[in-house]
Amino acid sequence: MSQQAGYSPSFKRPAEIMRLRRKRPRSDAGVFSSPSGQSSTGSPGQSGSPQACVRPFSPGPLFNNQNRSGGGVKRRNPFAHIENTYSPKKKLLIYNDDGNAEAGDIQKWTEKEGEEDVSTKKESRGVLPFSARLMKAEKQERQHISSKKCLTFSEDDSLFEEEEEDVKSPLLKSPQAIAPASISRPVCTEYPADWSLKTRLLFTSPLSLSWAEQPKAQEEALGLSQHCRTQFSTLPHSLQDPRSCSELRCAFQQSLVYWQHPSLPWISLFPRINAERSFTGKNTPWAQDTALQQSLLSEWSVSLSSLYSLLKARLCPYFYVCSYQFTVLFRAAGLGGSSNIVALISPTTRGLRVRMKAEGIEFSLPLVEERRKSRESREQQNLTVNQGEEEQKEKEEECSELKEDSDCQADDEGENDDEDFSWLKEMGVQDKIKKPDSITIQLRKEGHAVSLDHKPESVVCVEGSHTFTLINFLINCKSLVAAAGSQAGLPPTLLAPIAFRGATMQTLKARSVNVKSQVGSTYQNISSLEITGPVLPSSLHAITNLLRPAQKGNFSAALYSHTPTAVMNIHSNDKQQCAGGSADLSGCGLHPASIQQLQQTSTLGKSALTHITMNNFSYNWKN
Repeated sequence: MSQQAGYSPSFKRPAEIMRLRRKRPRSDAGVFSSPSGQSSTGSPGQSGSPQACVRPFSPGPLFNNQNRSGGGVKRRNPFAHIENTYSPKKKLLIYNDDGNAEAGDIQKWTEKEGEEDVSTKKESRGVLPFSARLMKAEKQERQHISSKKCLTFSEDDSLFEEEEEDVKSPLLKSPQAIAPASISRPVCTEYPADWSLKTRLLFTSPLSLSWAEQPKAQEEALGLSQHCRTQFSTLPHSLQDPRSCSELRCAFQQSLVYWQHPSLPWISLFPRINAERSFTGKNTPWAQDTALQQSLLSEWSVSLSSLYSLLKARLCPYFYVCSYQFTVLFRAAGLGGSSNIVALISPTTRGLRVRMKAEGIEFSLPLVEERRKSRESREQQNLTVNQGEEEQKEKEEECSELKEDSDCQADDEGENDDEDFSWLKEMGVQDKIKKPDSITIQLRKEGHAVSLDHKPESVVCVEGSHTFTLINFLINCKSLVAAAGSQAGLPPTLLAPIAFRGATMQTLKARSVNVKSQVGSTYQNISSLEITGPVLPSSLHAITNLLRPAQKGNFSAALYSHTPTAVMNIHSNDKQQCAGGSADLSGCGLHPASIQQLQQTSTLGKSALTHITMNNFSYNWKN
């Protein structure tokens, strides 16, 4: 390869450039003294051929031009050499024959190009490896780009811009570098267990939901029979025509069934809290008949005892006791991540907690204890920084406010109260200042316990054998039944997913409506399905499992919870957590998928689900 005029292959470092600039004014006179226009002292990069006058890297007058002035000679661009366009510190990503990426020095790679030019001619006769073909294509493109830039390159332009393009080109040419890694979105096939009672469900879907209403007589009968026999049908992953699928319609009727005691067709017995309006104007023959009230309460006691026996034998997964003041949830051992039977009562009052303690029922306030532990942890962190006496006093005051057994020490506190006001007598003003009575002092000290009444923080948790004592307490508690008002003499409502003694089979009400919703500038047909009634946790899970194949994995649901039961998703204080699947609940009458969901510990805390959305068979929810 012939070297052209003004080309300096020996240039390596900027120090040589400075040395050449100092020698340039002295050597210009000698270089251009020859009348032929050629240099008398040849440089390593110059040749004596007439074609050496071409200057591809720096525009301007040539070295052999005789019509130029001595001081106006434009020197060559020292950065024009290809070896100077690459930094030895930069790395180049090269793919080997196995497809693995290797990092190498760009300068070493460019120095080998001259040697590879000779070898490429020999290798062109045969099949070249992948790396050789890749380097050859990169070299041809780089030479093509440099040949275009030689004609328009000015002295002020930077050749390092070409360097960035050349470094990126190997990555762009590699098929492995072009193809991005496809990251699929994680699919959530289940939503957390929700132990709150629902009063209304509203499902919407772009596909029709008309298959869920007006079942045939045979389909309804088969669905009820399957519920009593605990038989479950298996559906495919996706249904093409849900309306013509008889198994789907039978399974939907099966998921709507629940059991209730007592049952009065002309009165809705759920919800019972703040339900005076639903009882107003209704016929209540038991209100003034004491014998009838005793008969209703006796039958109710038998039904409650039957439910607890089924729960203890793991033949009933859970049941609810809904009174006009509070709601009780009984869960079998193995559900909710607990290895013992658990009962949750919400909301409660101080009077109820005092009576339960008097009956020997041990209970806990999970939310109060959680808040106390968080406060203690924060105070301990503060005490490590500041060991002041004021923080210790605040800790003692906050701990004393959270104690529930202050009433047991009322006598001792009364004596201390008299001593607290002894300083008034010493000052001689005991007659001028009115001394507060003992009732006011006691209410002030119990202000924190009273402030919890009828709030979510008042939820009570009873575990283990104390749940049996709680059943006896509920049967014998006179305040469990209202003594006056529209609900006077009516025992609480019992709700369960399986049959029990004295129970009546009930079904949720389902209604399908097609509406048009505006989406942008157009209207889209949306089908809705409304379900009303006391929706149990297992019923909600069974319905959503049926909508998954019927709606091809695309639907949304708005959930309306019974407010007092929203807090029943809290964790119990059971130290022996039950491992998933260790408890045998196969005979409890629920679908295996529903049992698996209810066995998990709920992550909702003191809130309940409000929205469930399924998109492409993946769940999203809000609480």
